[in-house]
Amino acid sequence: MSAPLILAIDQGTSSTKCLVVDAAGAVVARGGASLGQSAPHPGWVEQDPRAIWASVEQAVAAALTPELAARVVAVGFSTQRESCVIWDRATGEPLTPLLSWQDQRTEGLCADLRAKGHAGYVRDTSGLPLDPMFSAAKAKWLLDRLDPDRVRAKAGEIVIGTVDSFLISRFGGEPVVEAGNASRMQLVDVATNSFDARLLDLFDIPLAALPRIVPSVGPFPAVRGLAPLPDGVPVLAVLADSHAALFAHGAYAPGPVKATQGTGSSVMGLLDRSATRDGATLHKGLCVTIAWWIDQPMLAFEGNIRSAGSTLVWAADLLGVAPGELADLAASVPDAGNVHLVPGFNGLGAPWWDGAAVATFSGFTLGSGRKELARAALESIAHQIADLADAVTGSNVTIDRLHVDGGPTRNDHLMQIEADLIGLPVERTDTAELSALGAAHLAGLRAGLFDIDGLRRLDRGGRRFTPVMDTAERQRRRDAWRRAVARSLSTHD
Repeated sequence: MSAPLILAIDQGTSSTKCLVVDAAGAVVARGGASLGQSAPHPGWVEQDPRAIWASVEQAVAAALTPELAARVVAVGFSTQRESCVIWDRATGEPLTPLLSWQDQRTEGLCADLRAKGHAGYVRDTSGLPLDPMFSAAKAKWLLDRLDPDRVRAKAGEIVIGTVDSFLISRFGGEPVVEAGNASRMQLVDVATNSFDARLLDLFDIPLAALPRIVPSVGPFPAVRGLAPLPDGVPVLAVLADSHAALFAHGAYAPGPVKATQGTGSSVMGLLDRSATRDGATLHKGLCVTIAWWIDQPMLAFEGNIRSAGSTLVWAADLLGVAPGELADLAASVPDAGNVHLVPGFNGLGAPWWDGAAVATFSGFTLGSGRKELARAALESIAHQIADLADAVTGSNVTIDRLHVDGGPTRNDHLMQIEADLIGLPVERTDTAELSALGAAHLAGLRAGLFDIDGLRRLDRGGRRFTPVMDTAERQRRRDAWRRAVARSLSTHD
């Protein structure tokens, strides 16, 4: 019999990637498909759900030959989070665009709930601040236009869900949502891992329109109509993308902290059971989320940065260069001087959670030029991660090193900047597609191809970047960054 394989599908914001992994944990094949998005109005970010599904089909077809497809014994998914779509329960066809996690059109709705005094309950129950990033406000906005009287939603004719739920629904059966993704909807009590009646009432979301929450290991419907995979291959794991990356780093217990860097960035680590979910021992800028649910739900702290790689794309476009040339420009100067780019293009996420914050470019002089702007763009990613590292350590959570993954982390110069400004060793793995790898590890674990001790012992390779900046210089630069952020915040006078 041919050696068994695991197929991991990572559906992200800008692309869908697939990895084919063998029983030794090695990647034997890859595939991918790019994915676009639209911005019909300032602050609005949408994607076409049909295009998302088509990108999954294309990536799977690119990764698998018929021979490899016949050896796949399990499928794992990792998916972008918080993005929200509504589809027809009977047909599975989408009825709305997908509102991206980046979409800010519901800031007014969130502001109204804050003004009415609901922010504390939302935060204490869901573990998340009232912010347009999360799914609940998006779901209300979509429902108000599709089903304003909630007749169809209350009858269960339509389903409101995240990307994982929408994709899995294509295989048929009862709509389900994986626990970690569900916890990002801002409708779930993270203490009980169930939809909360008061949160549903605040956002006017009927329970009958929501998928059932299931563990990260299912049960999920088996694959159907995803050529060249044969129908019936089991889906044994689903994880949110940032959570999957944490799993791939081997962070199965509290201690290790990782920073996934893509369009945005996520800094995450598991929480000890003694940690409270209401922020009593955590910085208020940090979220509490369900990392995964295997034998039991595991809680994690997280800080979400809205603009990381997207800042580099914007700066490269502004300067008329490719992203690689931007990195070369940045490396040609030792620092940005006093020039700072605060990327509040759609407000600022953690630890500020200020949806009304604005992007600022400050500290430039007649002597500042392209090189300083490029350097400031790179440094903005490192400073934002350092802000979150400060929030974590300020919560009496120890970080001895930072594991990193994602596209921007391929840049050695950026990684050294991060190590210097954070003041911690930064460890980068050799595998770029870490979210997909985490889904593969969990699916393989459930299929019996891996055991947890074997996954711990995997050689993840990579490189360590050690801080070389002295403490006084680091503090000077961090203080200057904080002053720049203060100019960006909506509370700045």
